Amino acid sequence: MDFIEPYKLTVLVLGLTGFMFWIQLAIADIAGIKKKHTPGFLIEQNHNSFLFRANRVLANSNESAAILILLLLFGILSSANPAWLNGCALAYFAGRFGHMVFYYGNFQIARSVAFAISFVSLLGMFVLGLMAWV
Repeated sequence: MDFIEPYKLTVLVLGLTGFMFWIQLAIADIAGIKKKHTPGFLIEQNHNSFLFRANRVLANSNESAAILILLLLFGILSSANPAWLNGCALAYFAGRFGHMVFYYGNFQIARSVAFAISFVSLLGMFVLGLMAWV
């Protein structure tokens, strides 16, 4: 597994991201239990509700999880520049972490900025993988 050595930071980011998603799941479940929300029933669409925000944090993370995995695999298997791919992975994680914190706190502009950081990082991963083919 020598080929993965330059991408160890990226692999660490995958693990940290998975753990962060697990924390989001736990927080959403605990918020639902505290609110006595019946599982399987719709949650009121209200940004003033922590239960709603906690569920949106998890849903937003789930929406980008597969994209992250696919683009990191593309980059690693294409031998993309490790320093840049590791940097994009870190930026993605920082963006998702910020998005999570700002969404929980209902800081809408900061949440959008954090989302943009993770979004652009995903694009960077794609471009790096593509550049390895050129």
